[in-house]
Amino acid sequence: MRQIVRSGLEFVELFNQGTEFPACDLEVYQLIGNVDFPRDAEGEICAMIHPELQDQDWLPLNPGDPVFQTVSGETIPYSGNRTVYPVFINEAAYYEKGMAFCVTKRVRSRLPRIRRESGERRQTETSLGGQSTSLP
Repeated sequence: MRQIVRSGLEFVELFNQGTEFPACDLEVYQLIGNVDFPRDAEGEICAMIHPELQDQDWLPLNPGDPVFQTVSGETIPYSGNRTVYPVFINEAAYYEKGMAFCVTKRVRSRLPRIRRESGERRQTETSLGGQSTSLP
């Protein structure tokens, strides 16, 4: 977390100094839904995350891949029609919310070049004596 904050602050400082950031492609994961555990007639969970899916967050899940395993050992495959990327697989905090994992799709976006223009400084008056100060 500290590294993310530090990197964000470094970006803001470089941007404020007029550093140009070139256009680039960015790969992101967009949430498309949640998958609940299989449940019995009483609403109780009747299968667990398949061992081959456990700890495979952000990796491709293809149609037919194992998703759940019943207590009797039966494998329940992914029945979707396209490759997805599961995240938050088997997170205990989500059991009560009816989520075995979330499903995302990989999306590529093109970010434009950005640079702070030199004329983007604004004038403001300080509260002491009405002196004009240039602020970024």
